[in-house]
Amino acid sequence: MPKLQLKEKLSKLRKLRIKFNIGKPKQVAIPPPPPKPLPRGFRVVERYPLYEPFAHVAIVQNPKTGEYKYILDELQLDPLERSVYNRILEILLAEIESPKEEIADPRKFFAEEAKKIVDKYRISLGWLPDVSWYKILYHAERDLVGFGRIDPLMRDPNIEDISCDGVNKPVYVWHRNYESIETNLVFETDEELDNMVVKLVHMAGKHVSSAFPIVDASLPGKHRLAVCYRREVTPFGTAFTIRKFREDPYSIIDLINLGTFSEEMAAYFWMCLENRASVMVLGGTAAGKTTALNALACLIKPGSKIITIEETAELNLPHENWVSLIARQSYGLGGSNVGEVTLFDLVKTSMRHRPDILIVGEVRGQEAYVLFQALATGHGGMCTMHAENLDSAVKRLTQKPMDIAPAYIPLMNIVLSVQRVHLVKGGERKAYRRVMNVNEIADYEDYRM
Repeated sequence: MPKLQLKEKLSKLRKLRIKFNIGKPKQVAIPPPPPKPLPRGFRVVERYPLYEPFAHVAIVQNPKTGEYKYILDELQLDPLERSVYNRILEILLAEIESPKEEIADPRKFFAEEAKKIVDKYRISLGWLPDVSWYKILYHAERDLVGFGRIDPLMRDPNIEDISCDGVNKPVYVWHRNYESIETNLVFETDEELDNMVVKLVHMAGKHVSSAFPIVDASLPGKHRLAVCYRREVTPFGTAFTIRKFREDPYSIIDLINLGTFSEEMAAYFWMCLENRASVMVLGGTAAGKTTALNALACLIKPGSKIITIEETAELNLPHENWVSLIARQSYGLGGSNVGEVTLFDLVKTSMRHRPDILIVGEVRGQEAYVLFQALATGHGGMCTMHAENLDSAVKRLTQKPMDIAPAYIPLMNIVLSVQRVHLVKGGERKAYRRVMNVNEIADYEDYRM
């Protein structure tokens, strides 16, 4: 009798192992998320996956008004799956140990460890189909090591910026093809939005609180984060903006294909940079200054010693002989500057590294004075600056806090202006980035087009 019972138990256990997919893995067909109902009067313009099969997006437009919206479709958990998700989340937080060494891909590490723990506990948690477990693991990865509810947006390569202006307000994104558009993602409570922002700030290795409500930090992946916490500085509650970092930066060929540069412009800048000319890129907010600067910097000779200086890391160069310097905020309280490392400090320090080319991400203070001093000693230099045209740039440079002497202005050999323009193509009006003009500076008031 005991032997018969043992055989029955063994048979049941084998069936359970097949049901729960423990042991040999198998392919599971996961249906994509069902499309959300479209807003009234809107039609689908474009649909594409963000993270197959869990998240998709539909770009919709109202033909009458021309308004676009970004509709995120994500696989949601049903009540039973949500209950198991909450329990498995507690188990994962308790049992996953932090890696002893720095790892290149935290998501991959988490996925491997989470699967081991799920296989260990899934029988005690109750039977669920394999599709449900994949959904649960997706949400666990999204919420624990990802960016939470905005994680699908971070996966979209077409998005440049993500911003939330407060509670019960839709999240907006800046799409490469459709500019600023509203999404269907809304944080409905102060607690949900505050927790989301605290998580992002902690991912950046920073602290945010009512005492220190403003944070400017760099997220994993070099994405730029700006936060205003709670209602200390904004009446609408917590607000944040993320400027996404492009891992595969635009090359000069990409910008030629996009129409930002002409072939003649690219050849001209290539020749100038090979001969260590200094270049300044002008433009307004989100005009593409850093993108243009990065593409031009890739034309510098491969063996040149390059030092880049930025407040947050945005430049990404292929050169081996490249040093990236990043400014650091103060550790002190109140008006104390303890531990602060400014752009001015970094520009001065960089001169001791004997650079061939010194690149400042953006000049707007005393660092401009040191940069022009470096140009006067024969170093090559590049930078960006907020200005609509060369005249306004020269006025800013020659006044405080930059305070550049007019005699030094010609040390910046070439100035190009980048703007975002609207053009009608294929019957649709879209935004494009274009180099509007290129000037060679012969003298303080003598500019050659």
